Amino acid sequence: KIRQEFDVAGDPAQVWEFFHDVPSVAQCLPGAELHGQRDHGGYHGKLSARMGPISMSFDGEATVVFSEDERIATIEGTGVDSRGGSRGQVKVVCQVEPGVGTGTHVTVEADLLLSGAAAQFGRTGLIDEISRRLIGDFVTCLEAKIIAQPDVAATIQAPKPPGFSLLLHSLWAWLKGSGRRKARA
Repeated sequence: KIRQEFDVAGDPAQVWEFFHDVPSVAQCLPGAELHGQRDHGGYHGKLSARMGPISMSFDGEATVVFSEDERIATIEGTGVDSRGGSRGQVKVVCQVEPGVGTGTHVTVEADLLLSGAAAQFGRTGLIDEISRRLIGDFVTCLEAKIIAQPDVAATIQAPKPPGFSLLLHSLWAWLKGSGRRKARA
């Protein structure tokens, strides 16, 4: 289980509208590629990640359901990394709310199930640290798209996730946090 909260410089209605534009959201997710929409309304694409020496590329499908009254988007997806044999299943719930002042507060809760080589990262707590860094890139991209003119916004995308340096920074942050937890015990 992963829970992330972040604030976005932008009006809640504007941010909620952005979340409805699934191709633009995919452009802001580091390592994501959207290949199209299925007849039943779901989407198919790829999510690639490099964590140190391990490179994964999950081909899969996802469905998105919007609850307009509560401004909640629910994404359910599955994917397979055919090279490494890993499988993933995720349910993500995003809620968009007015933030303090003029911004928007977004809460993301993800229930992630991994098997194969990818599962090793979930056991160590590194997935939480890596997700924090990737969410930071997502927010930067989202804010840039919201303030840009439509023709420029279409070209803005998240940077490719840096593999080995992402792993090292995440490992260091996780170790520091683990040390603090042990010191309090």
